[in-house]
Amino acid sequence: MNLRQLQYFVRIVECGSLAKASRQLYIAQPALSQQLAKLEEEVGKPLLLRSSKGVTPTANGAALLHHARFLLRQFEQTLTIARQEPGSIQGMVSVGLASTTLSALGGPLMRRVREQYPGIVLNVVEGLSGHIAQMMRLSQLDMAILFSRDAAPDLPSEALLEEDLFLMLPRESALLPARRRQVTCEEIAQLPLILPTSIHGLRRRIAHEFEQRNLPLQVVAEIDSLSLLMLCVKDGLGVTIKPMSAVMMEDRWREEMRCLPIADAHLRRPNYLFSTEAERMSPAALAVHETLRQTVRDLVEGKAWQGVTLL
Repeated sequence: MNLRQLQYFVRIVECGSLAKASRQLYIAQPALSQQLAKLEEEVGKPLLLRSSKGVTPTANGAALLHHARFLLRQFEQTLTIARQEPGSIQGMVSVGLASTTLSALGGPLMRRVREQYPGIVLNVVEGLSGHIAQMMRLSQLDMAILFSRDAAPDLPSEALLEEDLFLMLPRESALLPARRRQVTCEEIAQLPLILPTSIHGLRRRIAHEFEQRNLPLQVVAEIDSLSLLMLCVKDGLGVTIKPMSAVMMEDRWREEMRCLPIADAHLRRPNYLFSTEAERMSPAALAVHETLRQTVRDLVEGKAWQGVTLL
């Protein structure tokens, strides 16, 4: 399957007949029929219903039509971006990020967009994932990184990465021996925990894991502010469970915090990149979308963002 075959297929459906499509495409009808037959052979399903009145898409053809139009638009927009001088791409682009994601990605993304696209004004919105998701659904953001496929189900999304969760405590804390390199759920249940409130998906994920094991948590404080939560942990008021990005808010925290893997639990958080529909994205938004994806990849592959797996 190639782009030309998809272009031919879309035009055939839009014209309603092979004869009309062949005239508009300036290609002989037998050659056009041959390309369509190759496409149907590769798909393994009939894509068009043929009658004396013309052609209409089958159910499989209708599904292919939707995605073909999307791919063709993306290809055209990619060419537009590639042909433009970086300085000629202008406009404001709004990106929504949760606090932990912002800690890892915010600075590098801002620097890269500024360097590559000086005409773009990047508007970064920090907030709770639920609030960011609502802003996406209301078309108040061009794109956002969220933690559930269902956060904005009507919008395009792609899997970016998966974060491991760690128990975090001060390096000099006496709550766990300094020699420890990992911790169990049972041990965590005995520690004073500082967690976000239950409106956070992360809190619900942690609570579910411990409820399954019939292990009650000793929550001593609930804080939705990442910076305050981490300061309280650093000051020895309790421990927390967070992805590694939480300690990237402050460079010194990497040295001052111990981040211990949880040995007997599969505690991970997926990250998905949501965006508005391709046909509604400006060249500036498309440029930022691709820059964000590449920045994430570079941070992970360069080991600047640890404890994550690219998807």
